[in-house]
Amino acid sequence: MPLPTAADDDLTGDPADPLPVGADLDAAVTAWLGWIAAERRLADNTVHAYRRDLSAFLRFLAGHLGGPPDLHALSELLPADFRAYFARRSNQGYERTSNARALATIRGFFRFLDRRGLAHVAAVLAIRSPRLPRSLPKPLTEIDALDAVRAVAVLSDEPWIGARDVALLTLLYGCGLRIGEALGLNRGRGPMAETLLIAGKGGKERIVPVLPAVRQAVAAYLDLCPLDPGPNGPLFLGARGGRLDPAIAQKQVRRLRARLGLPETATPHALRHSFATHLLVGGGDLRTIQELLGHASLSTTQRYTEVDSARLTAVHRATHPRARRDGG
Repeated sequence: MPLPTAADDDLTGDPADPLPVGADLDAAVTAWLGWIAAERRLADNTVHAYRRDLSAFLRFLAGHLGGPPDLHALSELLPADFRAYFARRSNQGYERTSNARALATIRGFFRFLDRRGLAHVAAVLAIRSPRLPRSLPKPLTEIDALDAVRAVAVLSDEPWIGARDVALLTLLYGCGLRIGEALGLNRGRGPMAETLLIAGKGGKERIVPVLPAVRQAVAAYLDLCPLDPGPNGPLFLGARGGRLDPAIAQKQVRRLRARLGLPETATPHALRHSFATHLLVGGGDLRTIQELLGHASLSTTQRYTEVDSARLTAVHRATHPRARRDGG
C-alpha cells in the first residue's frame, strides 16, 4: 500500500488495514494485542480502541519518517517526533481526553517492547500527558432510571428481545455492572442466585449481591427467549443468536432517550453511575460501594460524593427562601 505523506489525514485510517511498518514491528504489534487480550483480559472494545490508537500513531510515523518504521526506528525516536504527532492531532480537532488516551496506548505498547527486550524508547518518557478537566459521573435520577428500565421493552416488536433489554438494564442498574461485564456473562453463571461473581477489569474478580428484581427480570427474559445456547453460551443474545453486541444495547438506549426526553448523558454506563450515586444517597459507605463497583482506587469512588454534594447544592439554591430572595 502507498505510504501516507505528511499532508495526508493519516490519523483516521482503518485500523484493520495492513500497517505500513517493518515485519518485526508488525509482529510486535500482533504480540502486544494478543497479550492485552489474553493476559490482561481487557474487553474487546478496549482492545479495539488500543489497536486504533496505536495504528494511527504508526501510520503517522510512516509518513513522518519517510518510510515504514521498524523496531530500530522506534528506538531512535526523539521527543520532537512525539510532539509532532500530538500537534497534528490537536490541529485536527482531537480533544485532550482523546490525546491522553492515545498517549497512554503508546506508552503501554512501548513498555511491552521494553519488557520483552525488543526496543527501548526513552523519548516517550519526556512527553507529558495533557492535563484533563475533572469530570463528574452523570447519573440518572431515580425516577428516570426506573422509567428507562420499564420503558425499554416497548422499543422492540419481538417480546423476547424487549424482555432481554429490560433484563439487561435492570442488571446494569441493580448490580452496577459495566456493559462489557454484563454482556460477557454466560447462562451457566448468570444472575439467578443471591450473589454474582464478576470478572472485572484486568481479570479482577468481585462478588455483587443480586436483587430479587434483577433475578425476576432475567428469569422473565429466559422464559421468553426462543434460543438456548447452553450453559456455556451467552446470557444476552442478539437477534441472530450470537452474543449481544454492545452497540445494539447502546442504540436501544439512544432510542430510549428520545422517547423519554432523557439527556444525552443517559447511556448504559450512566446506569452504573446511577447505581453508585443512589446507594450513596441512601446511606451506603464508600468502601462498600468501591468493592461493589470493582474500583481499584477509593479516589475513583469518591467522585460520587461530589455528585451528591452538587445535587444538594442545586436543591438548596432552588428551594431555600433566602437563596430565592437573593437571586441564587
